[in-house]
Amino acid sequence: MKFQRLHDLREDSDLSQKQIGEIIHVSQRAYSHYERGSRCIPVEILVRLADYYDTSIDYLVGRTDKKKRI
Repeated sequence: MKFQRLHDLREDSDLSQKQIGEIIHVSQRAYSHYERGSRCIPVEILVRLADYYDTSIDYLVGRTDKKKRI
């Protein structure tokens, strides 16, 4: 499963994969795998991403279209 929203949020924030990797404490290579969907994203990483982008995990994985957390 490709995570297009991760890609879009990252680009909207003008961040490289390396930069977001540093923010969430993973390598650029690991983050690239997560974004492409070639590696499962650990829950703790999803939480870090949701917190950083101020959104929900459901939004990140495509379960809702509501971008902002309630």
